[in-house]
Amino acid sequence: MRQRLKRLLSSLVLCAVLAGSLTVPASAARFSDVPAGHWAAASIARCVELKFFQGETASRFGLGHQMTRSAFAVVLCRFFGWETAKPTRATYPDVPADAWYAGAIEAAYAHGAITDQNDAFRPGDPITREELAVMLVRALGYGTIAGLAQDLPMPFQDVQTNVGYITMAYDLGLVGGTTATTFSPEKTATREQVAVILMRLYDKLHAAAPGRVGIVASPEGLGDLTGFEAVAVSAGRLIGTGGSKINTTMREEDAAAVRDSIHQAGAKALLHIVGGPTALNGAPAEAAAALAEAVKNGGYDGLFLDIAKLKGDKELTLTKLVQALKPLLEGRLLYLVVEAPSWQGTNYQGYAYGTLGKYVDRMVLRVASYEKVAKGFPTAPIEPLEEAYYALGEMQGKVDTGKLSLLLTTTGTAWTDGKERGAMSGAEIEAVLADPNTEDYYSNRYACAYLSGKTEDDKSLVVWYLNMQSAAERMQLLRCFGVDQVCLTDLQSAPAELLMGLR
Repeated sequence: MRQRLKRLLSSLVLCAVLAGSLTVPASAARFSDVPAGHWAAASIARCVELKFFQGETASRFGLGHQMTRSAFAVVLCRFFGWETAKPTRATYPDVPADAWYAGAIEAAYAHGAITDQNDAFRPGDPITREELAVMLVRALGYGTIAGLAQDLPMPFQDVQTNVGYITMAYDLGLVGGTTATTFSPEKTATREQVAVILMRLYDKLHAAAPGRVGIVASPEGLGDLTGFEAVAVSAGRLIGTGGSKINTTMREEDAAAVRDSIHQAGAKALLHIVGGPTALNGAPAEAAAALAEAVKNGGYDGLFLDIAKLKGDKELTLTKLVQALKPLLEGRLLYLVVEAPSWQGTNYQGYAYGTLGKYVDRMVLRVASYEKVAKGFPTAPIEPLEEAYYALGEMQGKVDTGKLSLLLTTTGTAWTDGKERGAMSGAEIEAVLADPNTEDYYSNRYACAYLSGKTEDDKSLVVWYLNMQSAAERMQLLRCFGVDQVCLTDLQSAPAELLMGLR
């Protein structure tokens, strides 16, 4: 698709590096000025072994020495594999075009890590902790989100500028404070501090690809399920009126065929049960018993429970249900879908995340999408990246990241003449894209693709959807937060391109 890979490189970050004068290579971490027991020794050693940094001399690392802004620009270029070339004319007046670092500064500027808001770059100045955080966050492609995050709460009372950048760097686990309440933004960063920060990022970005879970609604078009950790079979609805019971929504012979395919692929088969707020009108113990019985009688390996959009008065009921349900499952898996905390939308208060997280095997976060129409054109990104960031940040300290999973919508949202018309499958989206009159775009702000075209009856058509680049950017964010699983809403509608981004 046209224009779809413009920023894919930013979500396929390869490595983080350490640098200083960047002139003398070192073949090992045995610098005479780095004691073996030093708190940064391991990070320094790893950087050397990975050939990501150099010493000030062949035998001395430069422990405690400051890193200049120009040196860090060179670091970023190695960091992301950005190509550097000597500029014919430098962007900054204080950067000579023939300086050894000029090409790196131009590359960092071209990739958004630095801006020209200030006339001077100050290449010889030591980089401050604030500047380092800003450049890293921007280099990761999160400059827009950081701009929005300036009003989010943070623990550091001494941060007055670039608040959103430092908030993001802190949330992503890249930087900490100098005390519980201070960040010391103007303090310069030493070479060993940079080594530790960048190796943290290296480890995050080189973590294994998040595991995959998916949902299926019929035995038709299942495709290859190899590599999925679990697959949920949409086969029932929890009813709470007149006593708790499960209404089946799939024929048992079809459900059995799907379970067989799942097990043959080496995945766990989960019973997918949905329900609205009224599903919890019955007694929690009664609902738990009905759910556990359905799982056991159906031969499933666990339950995938999705009771949507709960208000605050249902929080205690859901908690009691989950507490009663877990032992009844007798070791089988329990997945629970919850509405994620929302930044700019409706916040559903029906989920005691911390308590629920103690009982479930996975808490699947459903991030709210946006739906706005301006002058007839819908801005309706699916699960905007900024909302995913906010939700994952809110979960920190409440739920073990090893229990979190992010729900990704595999269908697109179609609009005709400015009115929503419903979901569109991956195959349908590909058919529209094949029309030469269709234009496709990518929103860097939301990390979401969209297209503009015409319907068969000549109405305007706009479809928002997640593509390979959207998936890759979400994988990077999950890695930064240490979350190791995604859940696909409809495997049978998932385009192959989206699946390619889940790596």
